[in-house]
Amino acid sequence: MVVMANPATLAQLHREILACTRCVAAGYLRAAAPVLSGYADNRIMLVGQAPGAVEAIVRLPFQGRSGKVLMAWMERAGFTSENQVRRRVYMTSITKCFPGKGTGGGDRRPSRAEVELCRSHLDRQLALIKPDLVIAVGGLVHERFLPGRPLDRLVGGIFNLAGEAVSTRTQARPLLVPLPHPSGASRWLNAVENRVLLDRALRRLRPIVRGLLDGQLAGA
Repeated sequence: MVVMANPATLAQLHREILACTRCVAAGYLRAAAPVLSGYADNRIMLVGQAPGAVEAIVRLPFQGRSGKVLMAWMERAGFTSENQVRRRVYMTSITKCFPGKGTGGGDRRPSRAEVELCRSHLDRQLALIKPDLVIAVGGLVHERFLPGRPLDRLVGGIFNLAGEAVSTRTQARPLLVPLPHPSGASRWLNAVENRVLLDRALRRLRPIVRGLLDGQLAGA
């Protein structure tokens, strides 16, 4: 039996996150604009690094160019459309607000202190949603769940929350599937062998995703 998050409790958590100004009070941000999206019946959670400039305006996750790439990956991983992804996947990030631009022109990487200020938000989201699958996108997310490992030892693998490699047959939930960051600023996918790893990760995701969307893995 699937235990669904209490919608009223989830709505309260969302209100608290959307009203959060911790990083403003600490002097890291000029203004807060937390971003998240999800429903109490979601069994899949997608965790990114931090919202971008477009997301800060639209106030929905994965709306910019990187988001379009990611949604294309999700269709390769078993979803029928971006609309299905946005309805069936709880989407959040390590830090909830756009951190601003960095000195090199790309988005600034949130500091360790900012990550810590936001940590309890993600902890509560995980505890409330209790996902069967966590898709971990980007280096900040990998550091949270699978620290100290190079990307080529993560992408293509399936793990549990203890960081141990597992098969899809394990009874432990959630399954954790790392993906690289879809940003064009990343050079990791320029290498053919790394694109092979991404292909493997998306192929391994497909039966997990389809099983969850069809209800076959509920309660497994």
